[in-house]
Amino acid sequence: MPGSLLDRFLARLIDAVILGVVFGALITSLVSSLIIGGVMGYGRSPLFVYGLIVAVLGLALNLGYYVLLETRNGQTVGKMVMKLRVHGPDGGPPSVEQSLRRNSFLAIGVIATVIGDILGIVPGIGGALGGLASFLIGIAGLGLVIYIAYTINEDEAGRQGWHDGFAGGTRVTKEAPDPAMPH
Repeated sequence: MPGSLLDRFLARLIDAVILGVVFGALITSLVSSLIIGGVMGYGRSPLFVYGLIVAVLGLALNLGYYVLLETRNGQTVGKMVMKLRVHGPDGGPPSVEQSLRRNSFLAIGVIATVIGDILGIVPGIGGALGGLASFLIGIAGLGLVIYIAYTINEDEAGRQGWHDGFAGGTRVTKEAPDPAMPH
């Protein structure tokens, strides 16, 4: 049976907490120490370099997590907890390309950071311009997430979101409850 919007949201939330802890503890500490130590651009614009590195590493960590786990057995940790599984169009786990396409909306945060950082170096108005661009791209990203939720909710038969269609027809199913287990 198709995974519900609520179950899928909760699975993403669980995965986001896991990724946030890992990202915060490992990558941010590593990049901070490299910049503070002068290896990666200490000097004129360490925050610019820091922002770019953190954004790209964050995207790589997020996409790597989803792609690795979804292509292996169709389940991230959040999906395991919620008893959900991602299937490719052929019924097996999605391919690397399908998983990348399915999760590509995660790149919007990196795009916002990179454009904001680049605009931020413009003398005088760069900070405001970069902040505005990051905010507007972030709003567009939120709009895409809302649209994905809307498309999942509107497809009553298969509960496929826009991102599932973009990935060639992936789908998320919920494991049927075991009839032998007491309710």
